[in-house]
Amino acid sequence: MVLVVMMYAGNILTGKAINELPPFTIAFFRLLIAFLVLLPIGGRSLIRERSVFLAHKKPFLMMTLTGVTFFNTFIYGALQFTTATNVAVLETVIPVVTVLLSFLILKEKLQKLQWLGIFLSFIGAVWVVMDGEVFKLTSFQWNAGDGIMIGAILSWAYYSIVVKQYMHLFPAYGAILAMTSVSLIVLVPFVAIEWVLTGIPTLSKPEHVMGFLYLGIFPSFIALVFYNRAVEWLGPAKASIFLNFLPVVTMVGAYFWLGERIGIMEVLGALMVIIGVLMTTQLRLKRRSRKSISA
Repeated sequence: MVLVVMMYAGNILTGKAINELPPFTIAFFRLLIAFLVLLPIGGRSLIRERSVFLAHKKPFLMMTLTGVTFFNTFIYGALQFTTATNVAVLETVIPVVTVLLSFLILKEKLQKLQWLGIFLSFIGAVWVVMDGEVFKLTSFQWNAGDGIMIGAILSWAYYSIVVKQYMHLFPAYGAILAMTSVSLIVLVPFVAIEWVLTGIPTLSKPEHVMGFLYLGIFPSFIALVFYNRAVEWLGPAKASIFLNFLPVVTMVGAYFWLGERIGIMEVLGALMVIIGVLMTTQLRLKRRSRKSISA
C-alpha cells in the first residue's frame, strides 16, 4: 500500500503537469498505454477464464466503471479546476466512506482503537494540506474541481468494496486487461465529444508522451495489481486507510518537482497520518500472528 500511495501521488502530480489536455483524453491515452502493456501479460488468462468473466459480468462491470473508467477521469477533471493539494486532501475522505460502505454492505466491524486511528490519520492529512490551520477548514475555497472529487471518492470507495467480494474470482492480469479494454470502449464517445467541443489536442509533446507512459504503466497497471492484493489481505476499510498518506507523499513530490517548501506543520501532520495508519492496521496484524502461532 505504501508503493500504491507513491504511484498514486505521481498520478496526481503528473495529471496536474499535463492538465492542459482535457480529462477524458488523459484518461483514454493512459488506458491505451496500459492496454498495450497488459495484452501480452494478461491476454492468455483472459481467454482461458472467459467463462468466469461472463458468469460475473455485472459485478465485474461495476468494478471496471468505478475503479478504472471513471475514478481517474474524475481526478483529471478535478485537476482542471483545483490544485493537486486539494485533490490529495479530498482523497483522504475515501477511507471514511469505505468504512461506512463496509458496514452497510460487508458488515465489517472495527475496534474503537481502529476508529481512533481513522480519525487521527484523517486529521493528520488535513493538517498537512492546511499547514496546521485545521480550524480554517470551514473557510476552504471550494470550486468545481472540489465538487468533481466527490465522484472520485464515491467511485473508489465502492470499487474497494466490490474488489473484496469478487476480485479473487478472476485472474489478476486478465482482470485488469479486461477492465482496461472495457474502459477504453466506454471512453471513446466521451473523447469524441470532448474533441468536438474543445478541438483535437496536441499529443506529441515530449512531456505528454512521458506523462502517458507513466500514467499507463504505474497507476493504471502496477498500482492496481498491488491495491487489489492489499484489499485481499487487509480488507477494503483498512487498505484504504493508507490513502491518508497521499497528501504527505504528494507534498514531498511537489517539493522536489515543483520546488514547494515543507515546514514543521507538514512534518507534524505526516507523523499523525503514520501513527493513525499503524493504529488502524496493527490490531489485525497481531491477531493474525497469534492465529499463526496457535496453528
